[in-house]
Order: sequence, then structure tokens, then C-alpha cells
Amino acid sequence: MGKSLHAFLCCAAVLALGGCSFLHDDKLVAVAAGKKLYKSQVVKYIPHGLPEEDSLKLAGEYIHSWAAELIMNEMADKQLSKQEKDVTAELEDYRSSLLKYRYEQHYIADRLDTVVTPAQIKKHYEENPQLYSLEVPILKARYLRIPAQSPMRDDMVKLLTSGDSDKLVLLDSLSRTFADKYVNYGDKWLDIVTLAREYGMDYGELIGTMKDSRIDITDSQGTEHIAFVMDYIPGGKTAPLEYCTGKIRDVIVSQRKYALSSTLERELLDDARKKGNFTIYDAEE
Repeated sequence: MGKSLHAFLCCAAVLALGGCSFLHDDKLVAVAAGKKLYKSQVVKYIPHGLPEEDSLKLAGEYIHSWAAELIMNEMADKQLSKQEKDVTAELEDYRSSLLKYRYEQHYIADRLDTVVTPAQIKKHYEENPQLYSLEVPILKARYLRIPAQSPMRDDMVKLLTSGDSDKLVLLDSLSRTFADKYVNYGDKWLDIVTLAREYGMDYGELIGTMKDSRIDITDSQGTEHIAFVMDYIPGGKTAPLEYCTGKIRDVIVSQRKYALSSTLERELLDDARKKGNFTIYDAEE
């Protein structure tokens, strides 16, 4: 990297951090294929607050990318034939596809019913149970991570298995001081992969350690990871409705979008025929 470029990049890093203004010192940074690149053009692509090293790297990458594109386009212009450089048809096809896509999105947005009732969700779930077979087990659990020699360890572990809401409130309070982490997943289904991440283990290995609805593992730092499992559904079983509700809602809305998209072309052609804007002639005439 040349000294002048390195000096610019250093200044660019300062600029990105808000250290100075380029408004009165917009120096030329690079020239490629007859085009000029100025400091102000580069600086605007460097997010504020980045460390200097990252700012330097980002600025350098932008400059090289800018030059490479210009030089490649210049070589293409010189070496491709006139026919190869004629992109009129491709541009028109792209424009046509883009306009078609945008109109379709506009058409769907104007007509799409996004309200999905609980009855519709339940009906879809009951008619398509095969779509909601669990890939991995799910569970309802409370998870507690306790540092070594925590003075309230025994009390918190006892509270972890309680079904008393007041005691769970107490556990939450104690965990803020005497535990590294406490999360209550007892009121919603959680896939076991998410819980396994807390242990830094494969979920299959984690399942093997579960005894009497409890998973208790101490890591190499002496930190104890404890989960109390209140409910568990193994992989391969049909997921409960409450676990699938969000997914089912998305599926129903997607089906409505597809239905609207499928009818759009037919409606347009029918309307065009009625208005005399579309006619098919018998080829034998």
C-alpha cells in the first residue's frame, strides 16, 4: 500500500470516528480507468464508531472494489464485440420482470387478508398433522446457571422445582445476585437445541444426562448448569398446537398470497378481452 493511500486511510478512519471534516479537504484518493475517486466518496461508506483498524480495512476494500469494477468494465468495452455489448434485450427483459414483480406485489398487498383466526389455525393443524412432526424434542423447563461456591445454591435449586409462583418470584430475585443466569421457559415450548447451547453440548448428549426430569452438569470452571424439565415431547411426535401457531399463521397467509398470485394473470387476461385489449385469432383463418 502506497504511503499516500495509507495516510488517507488513516485519515478516513479518523473521519469515520468523527474526528475531523473532509468538507474543506476533499482529496483525490485514486484514479482507475480514467475515473477519479475522492475522499468524501469513500468516507461515507465507513460506519461511525468502528475501530481504526476496521475502518482502514473497510476503506481499502472499497477502493479496490471500486477500481476493479471500473477496470473490468473498461476491458469488457474494449474486448467484447458490438453484438456482445448490446444488452438492450436483457435490460428490457429485466425491466419487464421487475415491473411485473412490483405490480404483483402491489396487487397482493391491496387484496391480501392477513387476519388468521384461532379457528382457522386449529382447522389447518387438524387437517395437516404430518406437517408438524417435530424434528427435535421440545420441552418446558427452568434453567439455572450457578457459579461455584454460591452461598444460596441449595435454596435456589430447591426453588427451581417449585410449582408455587411466589417461590419462583423469590428464585428470580435470588438469581440476580447469586446466580449467573436464570430463565423460566415453563410457560412456553422450547426446542432442546436452544437449551443445549446453554450447556455447550449436543442436544442428543444432553438428553442422555436427564434424570428424573432434571439435567445437572458442572463444567470445567465449576459452574453448575441445572434445568428442571416440566414437560417433554420427543422428536418425531406431532408438535402441540400452541408450538405451531406462529408457523401455521404464516403458512395460511402464504397460501392466500399464492392463491392471489395464481388468479392475477387470469383476471388480467379476462379483463383485457372484455376491453378489447387482447384478442386471439384462429391460425387457420
